[in-house]
Amino acid sequence: MHESTVEIVREYGSFPGVERVHGVSYDGAQVWFAAGEKLHAFDPSSGKLVRSIDVAARAGTAFDGQHLFQLAEGRIQKIDPKSGRVLATIPAPGGAGASGLAWAEGTLWVGQHRERKIHQIDPETGAILRTIESNRFVTGVTWVDGELWHGTLEDDKSDLRRVDPQTGEVLEMIELPPGVVVTGLESDGGDLFFCGGGKSGKVRAIRRPRRAATKGQPL
Repeated sequence: MHESTVEIVREYGSFPGVERVHGVSYDGAQVWFAAGEKLHAFDPSSGKLVRSIDVAARAGTAFDGQHLFQLAEGRIQKIDPKSGRVLATIPAPGGAGASGLAWAEGTLWVGQHRERKIHQIDPETGAILRTIESNRFVTGVTWVDGELWHGTLEDDKSDLRRVDPQTGEVLEMIELPPGVVVTGLESDGGDLFFCGGGKSGKVRAIRRPRRAATKGQPL
């Protein structure tokens, strides 16, 4: 396993009325984050809030290029970001224990927090297609350049880890400093991760370790 040094590039927030950040996603222009009873979006250049949607949002958030997906109380809501309407709902694997959420290759990837698992599921039915085991509590989940990354939070300590999508083996780890936790996790599609900071009310941009991109995509 390769261990990398953390580089926190920028902190966003805290934001007015936001006590806790849960899931985080990125639509190519704005960073979305779940804050309990609302989904908020901010401009990563200015750090200013630009949108809010009234919807239950207490865990992971994902974006498929057109719609937002939001975990809430044992279900996954499919949301039109333009109107804020919930278009469909499917059950979340593990019920209310689901944490992180990501979109890759036409499927959703769901972290199951205390069960230490990541499930790949059918976005239409919620059927589980694959399960990956972790050895720590799973928070945010993201894919970038064919790499599966997830955040951990256990005993008030967090790290980011790249894992083999077939076996769950930890290939790389970024340990975070004391007091810095990761709830939601999303890649910007390049060399940054946007990380939800839990009860700090902040979102942090963390540098993804530089190297040649991993070839291939999720199978």
